[in-house]
Amino acid sequence: MKILFKNYIESFQGLSKEIWYLALISLINRAGTMVIPFLSLYFTKNLDFSKGDAGWIFVFFGLGSAIGGWLGGKLTDKIGFYKVMIISLFITGLSFIGLQYITSFWGLCFGILFVMIVADTFRPAIYVSLKAYSKPENRTRSLALIRLAINAGMGIGPTVAGLIIVTRGYSLLFWIDGITCILAIALFYYLVKEPRKKPIETKENLDLKKDNNIVYKDFTYWVFIGICFFMGMAFFQLVVTMPLYYEEIFNLNEFEIGLFWVINIAIIVVFEMPFINYLEKKHIPVTKHILIACLLMGLSFFVIFQNFWIGILIIHMIMMTIGEMLGFPYTNKFALNRAKEGVEGSYMALFAIAFSLSHIFSSKIGLSIVDNYGYQINWLVTCTYGALAVVLSLWLQKRIKNNL
Repeated sequence: MKILFKNYIESFQGLSKEIWYLALISLINRAGTMVIPFLSLYFTKNLDFSKGDAGWIFVFFGLGSAIGGWLGGKLTDKIGFYKVMIISLFITGLSFIGLQYITSFWGLCFGILFVMIVADTFRPAIYVSLKAYSKPENRTRSLALIRLAINAGMGIGPTVAGLIIVTRGYSLLFWIDGITCILAIALFYYLVKEPRKKPIETKENLDLKKDNNIVYKDFTYWVFIGICFFMGMAFFQLVVTMPLYYEEIFNLNEFEIGLFWVINIAIIVVFEMPFINYLEKKHIPVTKHILIACLLMGLSFFVIFQNFWIGILIIHMIMMTIGEMLGFPYTNKFALNRAKEGVEGSYMALFAIAFSLSHIFSSKIGLSIVDNYGYQINWLVTCTYGALAVVLSLWLQKRIKNNL
């Protein structure tokens, strides 16, 4: 027990104070982002939209996320990650507060589009900030700590949100979302200072800056982006269709649904950092971690093809969480390591856009399949996303081995 505790503490050592501050800010921000996991229920149950209409609103959600990711990458390369993060979080906070007053279909489509454009300019910026505030040997653990904070916040948020919805309704959640965004950015500005060190203008850097489109010519990176897309197609079923599945098939209320997220969060908070620390010492190729993650995510939906026992939901969540612990830190690591100096924002923007596009298609396709053919067919389709990601992961392994 003493050795386990020592290893757990060791996994947190050596990280910069800026990374710890970013983790604190991420915890506060994500704990406040209470309404996101319940949007599908909010649209269908509270606003009486059909699943098809809810699916279209999620299309605009994902489209805004994709545009925001692209814009965030461009702005990060031009004005720096620090300014992008401050502007993004502040406007996002105000936008979340205003979103509760929009109830029409087209109003929500364009309202969600605007909110996500602004909110997701933040993502490429925070990825690049990890490169600025952490040493190369600590980068994966730094990312894991940020993820731990985000997931701890997401564990607190949905659980408390479920209780608030049952007792007070949805309106209060939008206020909490907005205020915590503004609080998070105030803390960020106070605690974390913008790096003053400028990158060395080597000939290679100058040549890369002349070719801002170099990311689009990197075919191996496009294979990797394909993996991220199909991984996201599977993962976002957890956010969009699973809450409806919990309610309609197993008759769970919002508070009980929130408790399922606690399983996900508890595993990540307790095990991810020491798990990543252990794997980093083994020097296993990043592509192997990504391959196993895709396999686990795909198989987790094959498990819930059987819906006769509520325990299946727990097994599914555990498999999905292990896949998430492997998949997201190591896809981030691959993207950061692949990014060329001076155009990191463009590389990380494409990485963010892959998940944004997967959110668009996963939401619309998933809800449409559920509406027309039922949940079980949707789970089989989701399994194929995992299978395609596995095939692309094998291809990526081969290309990296051949130095392509």
